[in-house]
Amino acid sequence: MDSFEFLARGAEAFIGVFNEGGKTFVGFVTGILPTLIVLLTAVYTVIGIVGEHRVHRLAKFAASNILTRYTLLPFLAMFFLTNPMAYTFGMFVEERHKPAFYDSTVSLCHPITGLFPHANPGELFIWLGVATAITKLAETGAAPFSVAKLALAYLLVGLLVNLLKGIVTERITALIAKREGVTL
Repeated sequence: MDSFEFLARGAEAFIGVFNEGGKTFVGFVTGILPTLIVLLTAVYTVIGIVGEHRVHRLAKFAASNILTRYTLLPFLAMFFLTNPMAYTFGMFVEERHKPAFYDSTVSLCHPITGLFPHANPGELFIWLGVATAITKLAETGAAPFSVAKLALAYLLVGLLVNLLKGIVTERITALIAKREGVTL
């Protein structure tokens, strides 16, 4: 193979990467993007109908005990505000609980995406990869469960892990604060 043919194949491969990227983009424009836009519109409509003050009241309630502080509050934050605005729900927790709340909310970015892709569209490619594999297995009859069941299980396990991480991070924060003589 001469150098001209080698360069031509290299150029074809180079532009081929962008062609495939364009196909993926068109797939997003006709597939997931309309879903995300409608979902975001629905969430903002719910907030408008229910009232922002009621959402805040629910968040204050969720911040009041350890069980809901690391499960319900991160879920509400990610669902209503999406990533990265979800972390602003930290204003409802006491200062000593903020590191654990942040840890729990960050950890929920992936598990919530399967059922509510509007919550963290930046990480949607991870979920779509898993969902595509399950869908292909389902087509052959080899999938032991549906994508919806996987998404629900992923969210429930994520919430359980968030609770455990929140409790552990809260304890670690208290130990470090005590060791350093910081009053929280």
